[in-house]
Amino acid sequence: MAPPEVAGSGERRDLTAELEGLSGRIAEAEGYLDIDTLRSRRDELEAEAAQPDLWDDADRGRAVTTELGRVSDDLAKFEELITSLDDARVLDELVTEAEAGGSPEAELAKELEEALGDLETRVARLELQSLLSGEYDDRDAVAEVHAGAGGTDAQDWAEMLLRMYTRWAERRGFGIEIDEATEGKEAGLLSATFIVRGRFAYGLLSAERGVHRLVRISPFDSQHRRQTSFASLDAVPFLDELTGEVEIDEKDLRIDLYRSAHPPPDRDRRVVPERAEPAPEQGQGDADPDGQARPARARGAPGRDRQDRWRAGRQRLGEPDPLLHAGTVPVGQGRADGR
Repeated sequence: MAPPEVAGSGERRDLTAELEGLSGRIAEAEGYLDIDTLRSRRDELEAEAAQPDLWDDADRGRAVTTELGRVSDDLAKFEELITSLDDARVLDELVTEAEAGGSPEAELAKELEEALGDLETRVARLELQSLLSGEYDDRDAVAEVHAGAGGTDAQDWAEMLLRMYTRWAERRGFGIEIDEATEGKEAGLLSATFIVRGRFAYGLLSAERGVHRLVRISPFDSQHRRQTSFASLDAVPFLDELTGEVEIDEKDLRIDLYRSAHPPPDRDRRVVPERAEPAPEQGQGDADPDGQARPARARGAPGRDRQDRWRAGRQRLGEPDPLLHAGTVPVGQGRADGR
């Protein structure tokens, strides 16, 4: 039985060339993933995690163990790739020897083809992971689906999107939790919020943000017309807790100043407050610095003091004193000037 052939052609697949191509991509991954630095960092974290006082500070202990788990996971994936690559090379040598001896082994060739397909998938996933280098790309994600224009079809499309992302998360081994969902009037969902838990969940879902469109023959239209429906997806990183201060760039601030075109209704009743001084006791004056008592200052009647303070307040505000305005006096009444 001949070795596997490329579908739709009479040429045999060059499995050896494919294997060498995968080997080169893995070697490049070792460079941009900085595997040597990761190994050194793992040793440092293991030594730090072994300290007996690690959990005296819960935040520090949690950060160390989390980083250690992620670094160890990256190294384990890369080492598994190296092991699988070595196994594929052994299979390739056996297939080559069998072909050279005139008795090709179809089972070995099929096993090599499957091994190369698995390697291709894992290397592609590793290359994608190397692109997720944002600050929050490796965190969990909180996502929201909202129905847009399209009525009942849009609500049905929003529910379809939720099912799609649920299946996607399950296939990748992520945990998913539906936080809330608002059902539509006839079918589907008006909105839904769900949490995807897993490494790089936010980095992967952030590429899905935006408006998604569906064009189909509407199952809710009695005339079976083609309908266009819209639904949106938004995703933000899930933060367990915020530590430290949040810095806001001044360029991101917008300050609006508003000034009233008319004076407030109580403007004429405003009084500038004055500093209150306690009145001296009966028969006692103010004390001098040398301890001698001074005569008490004379104070006017309460009504007069209040009137004086009211006038002083109007003068400070630059407003005229209505009590000083001349009034209209009928002829023959009032005193003559100079008397």
